[in-house]
Amino acid sequence: MNPVNYKISDAELEVMKILWREKRSVSFSDIRTELNSKMGWEKSTIATLLRRLLKKGAISIEEREIYYYSPNISKEEYTKFEEKSWIDKLYEGSAKNLVAALCQSGELTEADIDELKMFFRMGDKNK
Repeated sequence: MNPVNYKISDAELEVMKILWREKRSVSFSDIRTELNSKMGWEKSTIATLLRRLLKKGAISIEEREIYYYSPNISKEEYTKFEEKSWIDKLYEGSAKNLVAALCQSGELTEADIDELKMFFRMGDKNK
């Protein structure tokens, strides 16, 4: 499935994190228990988030004795889509511009920069 169709909100992402972490179908009750204790969300809020994710096609539902939910997209696929979207939006599609901005803002330490250099050297050897 194409992650561009999902446009997952921050709240919906909390549900997706549970599904990705568990790597199995998860019951409404288990989702509710975790999100209620972690976020303080009520049953109706969680049900709304699940309905939205179902409508978007981001998750599937399976009815056994109760409802179980599972993701239709992997965390890696979604992360890759979001990274590209963010770089496109903020850095004119250039990862180089992103890295330059991080260097200029002081967000990258010398150790980070050395690690990136090593990473890129290793990548050149694999070509």
